[in-house]
Amino acid sequence: MSSQAWTNTTDDSMGLVEKMLLVTLTTISCCIFLIINVIMLFTLRSRPVFRETCRYILLYNLLFADTVQIAVSQLLYILSACRIMLTYPVCGVFVMVANLTSEISPLTLVVMSLERYVAVCYPLRHTTIITIRNTGAAITAVWAFCSLNTGVLVLLLLQFPFEQLQSLQMKQFCSTFLMFLTPVTVDYDKAYTCFLFVSAGLSVISSYIGVIIAARSASTDKASARRARNTLLLHLVQLCLILSSTIHNPLLIAASNVVTRTMLICIQIILYVFIIVLPRCLSALIYGIRDKTIRPVLLYYLCCRLKLSVVAVTER
Repeated sequence: MSSQAWTNTTDDSMGLVEKMLLVTLTTISCCIFLIINVIMLFTLRSRPVFRETCRYILLYNLLFADTVQIAVSQLLYILSACRIMLTYPVCGVFVMVANLTSEISPLTLVVMSLERYVAVCYPLRHTTIITIRNTGAAITAVWAFCSLNTGVLVLLLLQFPFEQLQSLQMKQFCSTFLMFLTPVTVDYDKAYTCFLFVSAGLSVISSYIGVIIAARSASTDKASARRARNTLLLHLVQLCLILSSTIHNPLLIAASNVVTRTMLICIQIILYVFIIVLPRCLSALIYGIRDKTIRPVLLYYLCCRLKLSVVAVTER
């Protein structure tokens, strides 16, 4: 999965003022998204109803992974924009953290979709199946599975003959694309990414179909089924947007053959904001607006506790 924030296309043909303007605008927009995500994370830990409800615990895990992903991507972006070259070990740590957190999101969406499926299709057993303990076990399994993949990538990376290099100092800007140093690593990452998103997509779609079928039953709560169906559709959209990050590098490579390098930098920044950053911020925006329990508390903290009073929130 791509966590590249800034490829090696920076050219002196773009003036210093233009470069600084683009970097500033991108950084400001990213910082705004980061602030919203951090406030959302704080919101999800500020009330017992959030800490003791499984779907909010899963949402916290999703937001945490997305926030780390945005922070690491933006850090790499700033380092590259400032033309700071890292060493291979340091770059490797950043890339592996970004790679790990980028994999957490789709798997967490799968668990959240299954939780909604159980809530609609097995309402009487929901409280016994979806418990805090089981939710914690599911989150642990997600992190363990993604960490295993990251460990495999590290082992493949160590197969590269670094001892033959004159220096561990990189000659280009740090990115996932450059840290996959062997064809085997590239092929493995492509295969894993394909497997991950196909599996996640099938799981979310299956949950959606199950909810639709259950909604036709006379014993099913129609309003609950409709909300679950809309939530699953949003999960599918989020999954597709996260998947779009995998086409970041191919789009840049294709664009580099038909546009000037100055235009390529502009395209690169646009793709970075809308393909890398924005999909990781949608969770906070979607749930912050849609969820009637989260919305008043989130607005309370976004407005710095001014002129807003939050009534006692209860589980819907």
